[in-house]
Amino acid sequence: MTTLHAAADTTYTYVDRDATLHEMLAWMAPAGRLAIDIEADSLYHYREKVCLAQVTVRGRNFVVDPLAKPKLEPFLAALAGQTLVLHGADYDLRMLRGSFGFRPRAGVIDTMIAAQLLGFEKLGLSSLVEQFSGQTFSKGGQKSDWSRRPLSPAQLRYAVDDTRYLEPLADRLLADLGRMGRRHWFEQSCEAAIEATVGDREVDPDRQWRIKGVRDLTRSQAAFVRELWKWREREAERADRPPFKILGDAGLMELAAWAEKHSGADLARAPRLPRDFRGTRLESLREAILRAGRLGHSDWPEPRLRLSEKRWNPGKGLGRLRDGVACLAADLGLQPAVIAPRTALEEISRRRPTDAAGIQQAGKLLPWQAGLLVPVVRRALGVG
Repeated sequence: MTTLHAAADTTYTYVDRDATLHEMLAWMAPAGRLAIDIEADSLYHYREKVCLAQVTVRGRNFVVDPLAKPKLEPFLAALAGQTLVLHGADYDLRMLRGSFGFRPRAGVIDTMIAAQLLGFEKLGLSSLVEQFSGQTFSKGGQKSDWSRRPLSPAQLRYAVDDTRYLEPLADRLLADLGRMGRRHWFEQSCEAAIEATVGDREVDPDRQWRIKGVRDLTRSQAAFVRELWKWREREAERADRPPFKILGDAGLMELAAWAEKHSGADLARAPRLPRDFRGTRLESLREAILRAGRLGHSDWPEPRLRLSEKRWNPGKGLGRLRDGVACLAADLGLQPAVIAPRTALEEISRRRPTDAAGIQQAGKLLPWQAGLLVPVVRRALGVG
């Protein structure tokens, strides 16, 4: 097996004004395909945004700085016409859409999906590059505040490393998919990844506040969690910080359990609060606890049942179906969830479809997944 080599060295052109942007556009024009990655500021701000876009194209690296406010419209238009090579396209495409209204027109090549369909256990870009090239990536930029300027040389080197191996990695993985007859699986999966980012994810207001551990609380305690969660969101937005930097989930749960028993008590007796809980923040917290304490029984949130507690019958033969998919996955060298997630199998066992079209509809699967499942479903459920 030949060693994977980067498509470009570590040098880059920093694009922070219109002149360098036009230089990049001229270089991009004949390419047809390029590697791209973005850096955002989700660890430092309430509403995350794209702070950097790294592009490797035709052997050169470009680092685009949207915060410097060059005129990005020509870049976004040119980008839409290129086939984009990304690793974990879902996040990048959602961020590009949310920040700029961007949508690709020429398709994507997602190297994470390719690795998943080839049965790799470690799907991270650094793990794949290290396996194929022997090169080790620095992880020093993972928690960077990408919204701060100026960016350090170390940050920029980290950013460039995320794209300069993508095209050769894609070529290697696509060749392996072709040899294994899985190229059409990959194409369908990438198309689905694009479609999944077209609209906003549906938000369930009654699910947002249900952080880990809420299922084990009483309805009264859950009411305090809900009110404190809403308070935390308001405080995070006001301070322009991620909610977890206001108060972590574990601390919120502990405070809710205490407040449910002491809703009128002095907060000085509460579980230890962060040092910046003072003044208006402390007062607004006190008011949130009092609001929760005034709620009546009818205002408490209803519990959400675990999947195993739901009353509808998932269907006879679900165990056999899961076992069948596990065997098929083992034969193909894949994780069972790659073929069909648990929820899909439960719905298939309940609806009992007999052909690929019915399996695809019942499980909300891709055509390649449904096609693989036809003999497994027929054997496990005794249909067809």
